[in-house]
Amino acid sequence: MPPLLISHVHQASLQGIVEASFFPGALFLISKWYKHDELGLRTAILFCGNIISNAFGALIASAILDNMQGVLGRAAWRWLFYVEGSLTVLVAVCAMFVLPDFPETTSPGWLSAKEISLAIKRMEEDTDLVHGREAESLSSGFWMAIQDRNVWLLTCTMACQIVTVSFTAYFPTLTATLGYSRTISLLLCAPPYLISAVLAFFWSRHSDKTRERFYHISIPLCVGIFGFLIAACTMNTAARYVSMFLTVQSYAGVCVLYGWLSNTFPSPPAKRAVALAFINSFSQVGNITGS
Repeated sequence: MPPLLISHVHQASLQGIVEASFFPGALFLISKWYKHDELGLRTAILFCGNIISNAFGALIASAILDNMQGVLGRAAWRWLFYVEGSLTVLVAVCAMFVLPDFPETTSPGWLSAKEISLAIKRMEEDTDLVHGREAESLSSGFWMAIQDRNVWLLTCTMACQIVTVSFTAYFPTLTATLGYSRTISLLLCAPPYLISAVLAFFWSRHSDKTRERFYHISIPLCVGIFGFLIAACTMNTAARYVSMFLTVQSYAGVCVLYGWLSNTFPSPPAKRAVALAFINSFSQVGNITGS
């Protein structure tokens, strides 16, 4: 195997290792602060960051690769890692001082002792927690999660969802087939994602208000299926671009499903933590299948 390829494999592996815990950890942290009928909107806000990054990520990468070759004697692809990596590190350092701990372990400061007590009481009333179950160990939570058939069912469901939206990895390639220049093709990636982010936000908010998940997951998927059918049945440029808008709207259902995960495993927290990590990890098989 060529040394450069080995180096890229090592870099990708290290990046995957440090990133793997971010999203399930973020979902778990949100689920410790918000009630079950508040999770959909908060999860959507988190996930909309991913959707918006898809809108502009390819364009930013293109600008760096086209204009920074040889700057300070460095290859453009290295600058891509420098710029995007430094932004990630900056946000991570800021998060260390901004993100709170769990309600029962956070230190007074940004919240008063009375507000912390209220936050704990809210979650106890929402999940009917028994204080003794808060002390469940991670190992017991692991076995409870593994033995719960809902964990496996939701893992398969999430994997299928990820297969549905895996086309986004090739979205710049799809817009390029419309026949425009490289820059315009990358610009055409943005509107579908931006509209999808707005729709996901309000759709998840409506799901919380109505306390309904199933139809809020299914309807966006049906819209996505309709988009796939249009893309498969015509070569008309306008129709194909409209189909891209429709397929990307599937993300609204994905956002609601992520909120549903925490709703399904309210307690004990150890089980919920393992379930979220397990489902997020093994459902990524969908990305392998989709590619």
